[in-house]
Amino acid sequence: MIEQTVMTDNDIIRRCQAGDREAFRTVVEKYQNILYGTAYLMTGNRTAAEDHVQEAFLSAWKGIGNFRSGYPLKPWLVRILVNKVLSYQRANAIPMISLDTEFFADPAGDDPAEEIAQRDQLRRVMQRLSTEQRQVVLLRYFAGLSLAETAAALRRPQGTVKSQTSRALELLKDLIEEDNKK
Repeated sequence: MIEQTVMTDNDIIRRCQAGDREAFRTVVEKYQNILYGTAYLMTGNRTAAEDHVQEAFLSAWKGIGNFRSGYPLKPWLVRILVNKVLSYQRANAIPMISLDTEFFADPAGDDPAEEIAQRDQLRRVMQRLSTEQRQVVLLRYFAGLSLAETAAALRRPQGTVKSQTSRALELLKDLIEEDNKK
């Protein structure tokens, strides 16, 4: 029987810093879905999301030598990705987070029509949030990052992210209630 050793992110990082491309392949395989999902939520475009993820991994490989030991890998990668997307959007004047119906069009509930209606409503009300509010909601609840990971990815203090999240969720609740009255 062959024993498989499970490497921690720190083990993988040390190998990457030593130039081990196979170790970096492990990083890509482990985090590509979370980065793609985040990029897609930010851009609303599959091709652009794939391009941003590829650029983020390339930047991560180039910068892995400067990675601080003990720092969590996932928020570092997400921060690189978010910076790539935001830089591209600023340079090309593309509005942040286009929540198109393609993302919300795969109902999983018992009533597909109801599920589609709820997703369409969420898409509409999310557009009414500020860019900062959309970012924290998307990273916390769609990308599944913790409060600390979201703060690290956005380079904001945890308290700021926590209050922005709280205000955004309260505003979302109000906007949904307002939308339901129409």
